[in-house]
Amino acid sequence: MFHLNFMVQALIISLITGLFLSYLGVHVVGRGIVFVDLALGQISSFGVAFAAFLGLGLTTIPIIFTLVGALLISLIDIRDKRLKLEAVIGIIYAFASAATVMLISKTPHGDSDIQEVLFGNILAVRRDEFIITTIVFGGLIIMHSILYKKFFELTENYETGKPGIKRFSLWNFLFYISIGLSIVFAVKLSGVIPVFSYLIIPAVSAIMLAQSNKGVVIIALLLSALGSFVGLNVSFHFDFPAGSSIVATLGSIFVLVSLVPLAKHFFPKKDKPLF
Repeated sequence: MFHLNFMVQALIISLITGLFLSYLGVHVVGRGIVFVDLALGQISSFGVAFAAFLGLGLTTIPIIFTLVGALLISLIDIRDKRLKLEAVIGIIYAFASAATVMLISKTPHGDSDIQEVLFGNILAVRRDEFIITTIVFGGLIIMHSILYKKFFELTENYETGKPGIKRFSLWNFLFYISIGLSIVFAVKLSGVIPVFSYLIIPAVSAIMLAQSNKGVVIIALLLSALGSFVGLNVSFHFDFPAGSSIVATLGSIFVLVSLVPLAKHFFPKKDKPLF
């Protein structure tokens, strides 16, 4: 299949976006804010639908919507212990989803447009979209490579419930901005569901297999790359939609990883004799 230029381009795009999203997913899962990426992805789709409804700003409006959404989410401060951040973000997701469907329903090809919003069309990426996405993700990768200690420090504070998270409001804002930018460009090419899958499935699977942050990140990247490669092969050889094939492959990887603890339970390691 790699004799076809559009398949090679689809693999490169899925690797670039998938690898970075899976890295971000380690932070997202570690902070317990799984709904954030789904909500931002839906806000991005809402921006696309709104731009299409107006007939202008097809690139700028989704970016503005997503960045504003990232800023607002980063500023949410819940003081009532009975409420969780996920609950508020879930409300944002539901609202953005409903608004997106309402706007898309007014377009001539509503059903097909909704399908593309959900799963994208990574096999039909234009050359200019490919270049812009590569530049944006390259810049985000450089930023996270420089500031990775700050971002992991903030994530560990979330995990352990340590006080002082407010000190890192700037880093928290930059983190949400990086999620917002990566999602707005990835959703445009791959759709909401594949982006959510890249963010969550490799990270959760890696956490089940490794203990250290380094190990989790490395395994998440490997699983993401494997899901992209196998998913596109399944799409090509069996004539399935590319986005759905990648999501199904990542889901299958998670199922296999879930069986590892079960295998250890039924086949425990025997202690080796000293002599």
